[in-house]
Amino acid sequence: MSLDRRAELGEFLRSRRARLRPEEVGLPGYGSRRRVPGLRREELAMLAGVSVDHYVRLEQGRTLHFSESVLDAVAQALQLNQVEREHLYRLARPWSGEEPPGEQRVRPGLRRLLDAAGDVPAYVVGRGTNVLAWNPLAAALITDFGALPPRERNLARLVFLDEGMRELYEDWPAKAADVVAYLRLDAARNPGDKGIGTLLAELGDIPEFRKHWDKHELRDKTHGRYVYLHPVVGRLDLGFETLRLPDDPDQALVMHTTEAESASATALQLLATWRESSTHSRLR
Repeated sequence: MSLDRRAELGEFLRSRRARLRPEEVGLPGYGSRRRVPGLRREELAMLAGVSVDHYVRLEQGRTLHFSESVLDAVAQALQLNQVEREHLYRLARPWSGEEPPGEQRVRPGLRRLLDAAGDVPAYVVGRGTNVLAWNPLAAALITDFGALPPRERNLARLVFLDEGMRELYEDWPAKAADVVAYLRLDAARNPGDKGIGTLLAELGDIPEFRKHWDKHELRDKTHGRYVYLHPVVGRLDLGFETLRLPDDPDQALVMHTTEAESASATALQLLATWRESSTHSRLR
């Protein structure tokens, strides 16, 4: 669970070499059995057009001062996507040592936007998958964030430590994989965040978390869909869109939507009605 950038860089490059086969990149396989899957270092260096020693120094993290042309060549040889490329460049550059600002706060205008989106579940997620703000329908759909201590308002903690989350998501393993991939990318973006380090130390002993972490998958939260199995209103097939704040990319507004007049739209309306009736009951 180390956040050491040199170790992370080497593990990331090895994981990406392992997923490539010689025949997939135009190299002869010679039919020999390999001790480890994927391309050898020598083969990757040849594809990238760099010396073997140069590539080995990159993978071993001996220095973090590689030229952009070398990183571009290695990224192309490894067939990295845009998120993976940015991750490589980030890891292969020296860290300034600067820690991120302290406690994140959601500005009033964003909170008003959450309230205005009252007919769809919406929340704001910050560094380390911390849930910073939410509207009532998000709390009704996922969990009552307001009833949790601030430390526990965290998507990664909830997904892996709250048994209710396993029943809430129809495909819990896919949700778990997504959360770990988001968290790994976030940890690289914020290497000095002590909260993320504490979270990784806490979750690192959980076998299912460790299994996903060791895959070195990376995913940015942009858009997609999840199927929820809500205990009150049943199955909801909801899409989501993520909007990052231009002046604070470490905060993202996540909003769920569904197709009009669909079964999920009806279930979402029932959820809103149930939430309102539950609120009125508590106020009596």
